[in-house]
Amino acid sequence: MGELSYQPLSPLSFLDRAAHSHGDRLAVIDGDLRLTYAQLQDRCQRLAGALASLGQQPVAVLAPNSHVLLEAHFGVPWAGVPLVTINTRLSADEVAYIVAHCEAGVLIYDAELEPTARSVARRLSGVLMVRSGGARDEYEAALTTAQRLARHPADERSLLSINYTSGTTGRPKGVMYHHRGAYLQALAMVVHAGLTLSSVHLWTLPMFHCNGWCFPWAVTAASARHVCLRKFEPDRVWRLIEQEGVTHLEAAPTVLTMLAAAPKAPRRRTGPPVRVCTGGAPPSPTLLERMSALGANVTHLYGLTETFGPVVVCEWRPEWDELPVSEQARLKARQGIGNIVSQQVRVVDPDGADVPADGQSVGEIALRGNNVMLGYFKDPEATAAAAPDGWFRTGDQGVVHPDGYVELRDRIKDVIISGGENIASVEVEQAIAAHAAVLEAAVVAAPDDKWGEVPVAYVTLQDGKTATERDIIDHVRTRLARFKAPRRVVFSELPRTSTGKIQKFVLRERSRRDHNGTDA
Repeated sequence: MGELSYQPLSPLSFLDRAAHSHGDRLAVIDGDLRLTYAQLQDRCQRLAGALASLGQQPVAVLAPNSHVLLEAHFGVPWAGVPLVTINTRLSADEVAYIVAHCEAGVLIYDAELEPTARSVARRLSGVLMVRSGGARDEYEAALTTAQRLARHPADERSLLSINYTSGTTGRPKGVMYHHRGAYLQALAMVVHAGLTLSSVHLWTLPMFHCNGWCFPWAVTAASARHVCLRKFEPDRVWRLIEQEGVTHLEAAPTVLTMLAAAPKAPRRRTGPPVRVCTGGAPPSPTLLERMSALGANVTHLYGLTETFGPVVVCEWRPEWDELPVSEQARLKARQGIGNIVSQQVRVVDPDGADVPADGQSVGEIALRGNNVMLGYFKDPEATAAAAPDGWFRTGDQGVVHPDGYVELRDRIKDVIISGGENIASVEVEQAIAAHAAVLEAAVVAAPDDKWGEVPVAYVTLQDGKTATERDIIDHVRTRLARFKAPRRVVFSELPRTSTGKIQKFVLRERSRRDHNGTDA
């Protein structure tokens, strides 16, 4: 009777269902390439067959958002080995470290990344390099001659993939995902993003990042359409939205900022709404108002690499529909509550006790449940340190509002302590973003001989708009306590990660250098 009522959960089963029930439907658009779900399943199973004879080591993939990277999300684990997706913006040294650390036996790479791949090959002679695209397409050649294979896991908590963190404070850590977690997280994304058979999903979010927040499996679970986007270009995104009838996309707030400011962005869009999931940093209410005017229905999500991507969702309550737009935007900027497969989100004090749900008491966000990692690959010490009492500590500070919704206050490392007062950089950034001339802003701590630290703002202005340092500081002082206003404003472009997050560690280092240079 046990086998009758139990089957190990795996996101690979979503492609089996889609191919069986909707095999004739268009599954993938990648430039001129069109694949049905039957064809996608065939190619993924042939990829598994081609990899099966190469051993039981993980398979790494270095590719942009393409059908190859999408196929790897099914074909590699169907071969019975873990998938390792690699950030395409990393240096050859960083890629080589990841490939060596995860003990990959194969690296599938896109022809556009040939220089990086060649450099990795010189460092790691034992890794089989497989080129995709270009005149010598070894990937396609392997699929043409391979037999079909689909190995389903016997243990749903077995290793599905390894995702490497950004490594901003040292070497990146390999976060281990399991089949059960990816299956459940994908279903959560189907529910909260509202994916259906009619959905057309544009890949603005890198698939290498947290396995694309599990959307490769979620979109397939809905038998919806994948539209691949090899490179993010705001004007092209707007063009694809109209040409392909895009209904869904995901992006960090800085990417949404670029979309809103793109030359081809409509002044006010009246077509069918696009459902947008955003995360990686709190979106300002100002940005949310702008996106609403462009016909984008934005859902704010929160998560980490360690949680299969978005583990918290700002689930919209229908009674909020009648509120003023500005109040709606303020509510949407909160992180929210655990997604449909998550355990309850906690905010805890240093002793591990829950803080009061008063919207004021600050603590650290703590998580556990099916959509939390198995641990860090080959690093039991870091795994134990991350969850000292069985609850994963995120490193993010937040509060719990009386309605149970969590709101992020800051990364613990981003809190500015000035003269003994804590200043949340997010709060200052949102105040600056409300200025009519500002496109985006980042606030970091700079050393100060008197106060220890003071806030410094890095600001990018909208095209054609002007503002002075004094304008920005005075604007913030009308909204926040005077001590929270930036002591200095630097107008510049902001450094970003490949997923669009602002690299605050770069700005902190810049502020330290500026301080030391001034003192010299």
